[in-house]
Amino acid sequence: MGIDTASIAEILEIINNQDRTVADAVKAELGYIEQAVELIVEAFRSGGRLIYIGAGTSGRLGVVDASECPPTFGTPPEMVVGVIAGGPEAVFRAQEGSEDHESYGARDLDEINAAPPDIVCGIAASRRTPYVVGGVKHARQKGCKTLFVTCNPRSQFDLDVDVAICPDVGPEVIMGSTRMKSGTAQKLVLNMLTTASMIRLGKVYENMMIDLQMNSEKLVERARKVVMTVTGLSYQEATELLQQADHHVKTALVMQLSSVSRREAEDRLARTNGFVRPALEL
Repeated sequence: MGIDTASIAEILEIINNQDRTVADAVKAELGYIEQAVELIVEAFRSGGRLIYIGAGTSGRLGVVDASECPPTFGTPPEMVVGVIAGGPEAVFRAQEGSEDHESYGARDLDEINAAPPDIVCGIAASRRTPYVVGGVKHARQKGCKTLFVTCNPRSQFDLDVDVAICPDVGPEVIMGSTRMKSGTAQKLVLNMLTTASMIRLGKVYENMMIDLQMNSEKLVERARKVVMTVTGLSYQEATELLQQADHHVKTALVMQLSSVSRREAEDRLARTNGFVRPALEL
C-alpha cells in the first residue's frame, strides 16, 4: 500500500518478492497442466489444432506462444493458433470494448472454423472476460475439448470445461494490473502446454530442439550446433551432413548415429512417428 512513497530500490524489491511466488502457484497446478497436455497431444495426433483465445495481456500471451512454435518445433503455423479480442491490431494496441461481448468470441472461432478435433484454450486472468467465456462455451457446444487458464482460485471457477488451470497468484502489486503476476503465471503455463506437448510428439532429442526450421542464420547455426553436440562432428562435418540430409536435423542425426543412408534414416523416422531414439534402435 505504500509503494507510491517507496524508493526505486524498494519498489523493485517489492515487485521481485511478489514475482518469486508465481512459480509456486503454477507448481500447485501441475496435475491439471498434465491433464491438459494429454488432451493437447491427443488433439494433435488426430490432426487438430490448439487454439488459444484471450483478450488484452492474456490474448497477447496466446498469440506469442503460438507464433513461437513454428521456428522452435518446425510446426505448421496453423497447428497452434492465437485468437485475440479486437483482432491482430490488438496485439500492438489495446482495443478497449472488444472483449465485452461473448458473441465476438464465438464469431472469431467460427471465422477460423474451430471444430473437433481442435482443442480450445481460454486465457483470462479474472475468468470473467465475456469474449473468452463466450468463445469457450461456443467451442464446447461444437464438440471441441476445452481448457481454461485463469488466476482466480479454483474454488471460484464455475465454467464447464474439460480442464481448468488456476494458479492463484494473489493480489497484484498494482491492484488489477494482471500483466504482472497473472501474466507471468499464464506465460509459464502456456510454455508448459506447448513445450511438453511437442516433446511428447518427438520434437526434442535429449534437451535439444530437432525439428526447428532453418529459415534464419541463427536457426541454421543452432541446427549445426545440435548435430555437433549429439554426434561429435566438427562444424564443417555437421554442415556437410545437414546438406546430405536436406537440412533436416532428425534425418542427419539418424544417418550419422546409425551409419545409414538418408533414405534409410527417413524410413526409420517414418516408422517411429518422428521419434529419434526408437529410430536409432531399429
